[in-house]
Amino acid sequence: MSKAKLRIKRDDLVQVTAGRDKGKIGRVISVNPEDSRVTVEGVRRVKRHQKPVGDQPGALIEKEAPIHVSNVALWDADNNRRVKVAYKVIDGQKVRVDRKSGAALDKD
Repeated sequence: MSKAKLRIKRDDLVQVTAGRDKGKIGRVISVNPEDSRVTVEGVRRVKRHQKPVGDQPGALIEKEAPIHVSNVALWDADNNRRVKVAYKVIDGQKVRVDRKSGAALDKD
């Protein structure tokens, strides 16, 4: 399976566009380009059983599960809208820019 090019990075703010959590906004915890999936904070919470290990008792833990990258859109908190991403070379650096306004998205 080939590695997909994702326009979303870790710590980006995204909005869920499909599924039971549609409309929720959260921060990206992790990105998995091999499976084209991202894990978003507070989205797609699932319960998992934790086996007891040593003196630590077993428990029922709740954690975020990954969702497909096509079900999230980059979110611009300043303008309260979704953002489509383009790439431009600015000062010799390839940066992500907003297609609509042309503003740079990477704060690096």
